Amino acid sequence: MSAEPAEPSRRPARDRIFETARDMFYRRGIRAVGVESIAAEAGATKMSLYRNFPSKDQLVAEVLREQSREGWAWWDEVVAAFDTPREKLEGLFEAFANKSSGEEAQGCALCNAAVELHEPDHPAFLVAQEHKRETHRRLIEMSRAAGAQDDELGDGLMLLLEGSYMARVTLSNDGPARMLPRTARALIREYLDQ
Repeated sequence: MSAEPAEPSRRPARDRIFETARDMFYRRGIRAVGVESIAAEAGATKMSLYRNFPSKDQLVAEVLREQSREGWAWWDEVVAAFDTPREKLEGLFEAFANKSSGEEAQGCALCNAAVELHEPDHPAFLVAQEHKRETHRRLIEMSRAAGAQDDELGDGLMLLLEGSYMARVTLSNDGPARMLPRTARALIREYLDQ
């Protein structure tokens, strides 16, 4: 007798595991979530998890790579809506404030991972580190395109962005993070309107 065919609407185990892990890592923390709980929540087995992902560390790294790709697609879409380099910078920080007040209420998933997995050779830490290096590079590039004479504006905007994520986590949306767009505009004025 053959096995019953799978329900056509049921997603493959790999997809269920990946999506479940992504949500659980973000909501509960990477170290707080074990493979058994991911498998159970996804309606899969631990063996199925390991068939699709060689280790929890690799699963975390893959989740972060996907979040990074989505982040860059979002970033590119945001800046494409503006004409001048300065408008792109200001619009980006307005968009960050709007985005992080909702779905990013737990902070930046890549920041959280870097703090939690700070071992320099952890595969997920390396993904988070590369994402943050690229964020910094892009902010410097955008600042220079807007007229900054050196890297200081990009450095300041990076600190402001990263600090806003932590302030949102620790002090909520009503705290200092609500000042992100206004403070970014003030910093941009300081460096560009001279």
